[in-house]
Amino acid sequence: MKKEIYIFFTALMFFTRIPCPKWVNHDPEYLRLSSKYFPLIGSIVGGIGAAVFYGASFLFSVEISLLLSIFATIYTTGAFHEDGFADVCDGFGGGWTKDKILHIMKDSRLGTYGTAGLLLILAIKFASLREIEVFYIPLVLISGHSLSRFIATTLIFTHPYVRDTEDSKAKPAAKSMSLFMLIVSGIFGIAPLFLFKNPWIFLTLIPMYLSKMFLGTKFTKWIGGQTGDCAGAVQQLSEVVFYLTIITLWKYIW
Repeated sequence: MKKEIYIFFTALMFFTRIPCPKWVNHDPEYLRLSSKYFPLIGSIVGGIGAAVFYGASFLFSVEISLLLSIFATIYTTGAFHEDGFADVCDGFGGGWTKDKILHIMKDSRLGTYGTAGLLLILAIKFASLREIEVFYIPLVLISGHSLSRFIATTLIFTHPYVRDTEDSKAKPAAKSMSLFMLIVSGIFGIAPLFLFKNPWIFLTLIPMYLSKMFLGTKFTKWIGGQTGDCAGAVQQLSEVVFYLTIITLWKYIW
């Protein structure tokens, strides 16, 4: 139990800016095992966003409350996954060989493709959440953050890590995942969906996983696998796909 607590706090420290006990560090072994708690961390991040939205809604419009909520989640993670998504946009948009793509993704500067991609995905995220019934937005936020991180862990499970440099801080977390870790990740990721009390909600898993397969195929074609940035891109895309699928379900099925 003590080891699992250590692993959980390692995940919390790595994936967020939430203060952790001083005895927690970036031990490579614990960091490798921390990926199974990725969706649980997502629930916490989504919970913070939901709390900010709920509190702000007493004072401001839905639009402002949503913007504050999105800001809160980005601040909580230090834009960890948004940065990965932007790096993937820059790398695959401007690179034509594996080495060039990996080099661009490692560059800390933000390029045209990354800027455009980031603006568009944040705009779609905001617009899709605005179309969801206000009562459900907190639960949708928690579920979207949790489930999208589970989808990201499936990329780590199915695609090999390809970056050769040993100085990548994300390498231990993105390098490998056992079947047991994937199952634990799935339990944490899917759990919030039961709160909807409607079996149709589980249909969201299909387009979310298809979005992962789409990016995974692209990653395999151009670089032969995945990196931490690739997992971040999958998380961001599948989160948006979750919100769009919710809208579709309510419009035609729910």
